[in-house]
Amino acid sequence: MGKVYLVGAGPGDPELLTVKAARILASADIVLYDALVTPQVLALVSAKARVIDVGKRCGQKLLTQQEINAYLVHAAAHHAVVVRLKSGDPLIFGRAGEEIEALRNAGVDFEIVPGITSALAAAAAARISLTDRRFASQVLFTTAHRKGGAFDLGWARTISADATAAIYMPGAAYAELANALVENGLDPQTPCVVVSRAAQETQRILRTDIAGLGSLTGVGAPALLIVGRVAHSDAASIAADVWQQLRDNSAQDNQQIA
Repeated sequence: MGKVYLVGAGPGDPELLTVKAARILASADIVLYDALVTPQVLALVSAKARVIDVGKRCGQKLLTQQEINAYLVHAAAHHAVVVRLKSGDPLIFGRAGEEIEALRNAGVDFEIVPGITSALAAAAAARISLTDRRFASQVLFTTAHRKGGAFDLGWARTISADATAAIYMPGAAYAELANALVENGLDPQTPCVVVSRAAQETQRILRTDIAGLGSLTGVGAPALLIVGRVAHSDAASIAADVWQQLRDNSAQDNQQIA
């Protein structure tokens, strides 16, 4: 039996791959890759490797997840180095759990090679800290999941005002998503930023608030939506004002003590 590597391809820029991921791609015998893996990353795959597209586009799957699982087990019986190449990080909304279970049940050796997930790539592109301690004490990775045609955003009812939400796969219906966020308790004035194709040449960064989400146009997929005070375009100046106020209060306290 060969070994299967679940490799994170990151956001698309090959320079953001880990050294280990690049080394494994260069020695691969067979690579099964997702739709969002860029040609620049695929260019690092060994010329001798068989490269197979198993991605999903516009809801249409080339292979079902069960078929991919079975293919990985089959490939490991015939190849030394089998790579399952996933956009971002394999363990963040990448269905790696199902593949891990299939490999483990079949007795196939495997290894996970992490990659930069979309939330981190988007935050870096927008030059914001997801956990800036002045604005956010927690961060939530979630999706704009639909249930019965409507957004299922139960998490929004429990998220605090000092949290950052990184929403994967927000879709194209931003007006509906904005309404759902407000209906679930978020302030319409909450800042947010949409990063489209983070770390790629066609990257776009759009800043607004929840109330203005519906007016966004030309947002290309894949995209990630960051919601929270850290996304404010004037976060740096706001932070400076906050710290100045804290210093002023401290000075007043010291004078009272004296």
